[in-house]
Amino acid sequence: PAGLIHYNNTALDGTKEAVKASSAVVYEVYIDNSANAGAASYVKLWNVASGSVTVGTTAPDEIIYVPAGARITHFMTTVAAAGKTFGTALTAACVTTAGTAGTTNPVSSVIVSILYV
Repeated sequence: PAGLIHYNNTALDGTKEAVKASSAVVYEVYIDNSANAGAASYVKLWNVASGSVTVGTTAPDEIIYVPAGARITHFMTTVAAAGKTFGTALTAACVTTAGTAGTTNPVSSVIVSILYV
């Protein structure tokens, strides 16, 4: 779609990052976990302003699994349309535990790029 914004973080970790402070529609998330050959990573996205997110406590709205040493592109689509709406805000973090719990940073940098409007 027209007007796509590219968010890029070369070292996303367990510290919450405000990607957008208002509504966003996410189309694609590229994750490079190749520097972590021995461990999977989980990119977590919240439909909440960053000030209201507590990593490890606040339930994420999306969790993207990235195998050890892998690079993936995760397309956000639904049956009805391309893109996933985060109606309040878009906050992101990356940890080594699935689910809500977990605050441990990946050992090495995880590169995350998000395309949204």
